[in-house]
Amino acid sequence: MRVIEFNARFGDPETQVLLQRLESPLGVLLLAAATGRLDEVDRPRWRGGAAVTVVVAAQGYPESPRKGDPVTGIEEADALEGVDVIHAGTARNDDALVTNGGRVLAVTAVGADVADARERAYAGVDLIHIDGAHHRTDIAAAVVEEGTK
Repeated sequence: MRVIEFNARFGDPETQVLLQRLESPLGVLLLAAATGRLDEVDRPRWRGGAAVTVVVAAQGYPESPRKGDPVTGIEEADALEGVDVIHAGTARNDDALVTNGGRVLAVTAVGADVADARERAYAGVDLIHIDGAHHRTDIAAAVVEEGTK
C-alpha cells in the first residue's frame, strides 16, 4: 500500500457529501474534539440513503479558470428535492453572480440510493448555466452500473 495523500482537514468536495448525510450537529462534535471531550458526546448519527456531489468548473479550469462569467439557474437547482448548491468560486458583480475561481459550484444531492442521488445531482447541474463551464459526467456511474449487474 502507498499513501497518496493524508489530510487533517475536510477535503473538497468530499466534505459536501459527508455533511449532507450527517444528522448530528457538527458544531457539537467539533467542539468536543477540540476540547478533548469526545467521550462525553453521542456518536455521530448518519442519515440513510446516499449522497452524490458533482463539481461545476469554470472554463479553463484547472490551468487558467476564466472569471467574471454570469452564473444562472442556482435557485432552480436548489429548489429540487434533495439538492443543495454549494458555492465555491463565485462572487457578486453588482447584482449578478459570476465565476471567481476554478471550482465554481458543488451540486450535492441526497437520495434513497446512489442511483437516485446521482440522478438528482445531475438534474441540478442541468439547470445551472455558466458559459464554457464543464463538469464530469461519470460521477458515481461505476457504482450505479455495478449495482445493476
